[in-house]
Amino acid sequence: MRGWGARRTDSTMPNRPVDDAPGRRLAPEGGHPAAPSGPPPDLAWELPHNFLGLDAESSEHGRARVLVLPVPYEATTSWGGGTRRGPYAILEASRYVELYDQELDWEPYTVGIHTLPALELSRAGPAAAIQELERAYGALLDAASGRFIVMLGGEHSISAAAVRVHAARASRRISVLQLDAHADLRPDYEGTPYSHASAMHRVIEAADLVAVGVRALTPAERVQAAGRDGVTLILADEMWEDDRWMERALDALGDNVYLTFDVDFLDPSLVPSTGTPEPGGGDWYRTLRFLRRVFEGRTVIGCDLVELAPIPGLRAPDFLVAKLVYKLIGYRFASTR
Repeated sequence: MRGWGARRTDSTMPNRPVDDAPGRRLAPEGGHPAAPSGPPPDLAWELPHNFLGLDAESSEHGRARVLVLPVPYEATTSWGGGTRRGPYAILEASRYVELYDQELDWEPYTVGIHTLPALELSRAGPAAAIQELERAYGALLDAASGRFIVMLGGEHSISAAAVRVHAARASRRISVLQLDAHADLRPDYEGTPYSHASAMHRVIEAADLVAVGVRALTPAERVQAAGRDGVTLILADEMWEDDRWMERALDALGDNVYLTFDVDFLDPSLVPSTGTPEPGGGDWYRTLRFLRRVFEGRTVIGCDLVELAPIPGLRAPDFLVAKLVYKLIGYRFASTR
């Protein structure tokens, strides 16, 4: 099997770094960069607990063009819980993702990917937490100097904070592409306007919205989407006869796009690990084909992936989401390599 980008004959330890594994190589002295000082030269230490398990050079902050921001926030989930564990599960699974992307014939990690410490938000209530995130994300974006920020949630309520920051700094109104089973357009839910079920209501106050894959919404949400300029709703029912829905979505997007990907967009046969799974969702290759067209035709200014609620012992969904993050990074920078 392939382990960390290089072939091994030892099938019992596929995750150990080896000398010719790019981005996961041993230090020149023979020890892993994260190992204690002066280790015996014939030992291999575990990979760093960052996105993809990258070595110090490939994940160094100063050279990285991508910043990964884990936000393990969960306060308003309405059925299954566990999204606070989503960012950690994605990072851990990513250490097993192959660094070479055969679709792009390239290793996207070479742009440099730095994983920031997890951002722990206030527990003083949803309003305080999301306002705190908006301040923190704004400071990060200002300091990022044009670098691409990938935020890992956590529940979907965090997306509105990032969108509002990008919108406030943009010279023109931005578009938000939402891939999601739910409309999330309620003005408030269970007593708070900062609920995960209200995330897109907060978004449309600051940006245009193109929601794709929706298959669970209220009559009021459908009326709101139909009657408001700058909101395009593409129901999952429309997506399976042909690919015309892709053209409709692309035509509705402006030049600058923020992508928010709720993992319940995907069919629960692929990702059952989410709080409110809905049957009939997206598949892997059609989703990738659409996303690649978005990145090729628009400037994606930031993105998040939210609502993974890991199920103990079920690793395939964690890995899928980790690989999806890597695919998005590859699409974002494919034209610049």
